[in-house]
Amino acid sequence: QSMTETAYLYAIPYSLYRKYKIRRYGFHGTSHRYVANRVANILGKPIKELKIITAHIGNGASVAAVKYGRSVDTSMGFTPLEGLVMGTRSGDVDPAIVPFLQEQEGSTAGEVNNLLNKESGMFGLTDHLFVDMRDIEERAAKKDPLCMRAHNIYEYRLAKYIGAYAAAMNGVDAIA
Repeated sequence: QSMTETAYLYAIPYSLYRKYKIRRYGFHGTSHRYVANRVANILGKPIKELKIITAHIGNGASVAAVKYGRSVDTSMGFTPLEGLVMGTRSGDVDPAIVPFLQEQEGSTAGEVNNLLNKESGMFGLTDHLFVDMRDIEERAAKKDPLCMRAHNIYEYRLAKYIGAYAAAMNGVDAIA
């Protein structure tokens, strides 16, 4: 709720924002607020003096940039599909993949939406074998190539968001 237009607007015709309120909303706000406040408490500093990057890590995952007590950006967008790779959600993908798959696979928009939300992410990267990160980490430690690749992709995307938010806030005091 505290993001500026610069962070929440998509680069699509503004009339679509006015008509349908298509914008980045983010999710997991209560979790991010709790973690940011907890970090401030642990550091013994007022949250209004801190730049914090919070991570909500689970089957659904998101990262938020909290600058001086206000969320200024988040990895999730109009829906929870945008952002990090998640258990079954793809996270960020090129939007042109949707019509490409519709054409190549003969899929409907709903079927592609289901694919991106329920059959992708860690589940898709492990060839529909694993969703739980604990299982993936265990198998990756045993050099399972599917799980190693999935874990590497997950870590890379997470680091990319954290780095972007550190840059957007011109520094960071804590990552939690």
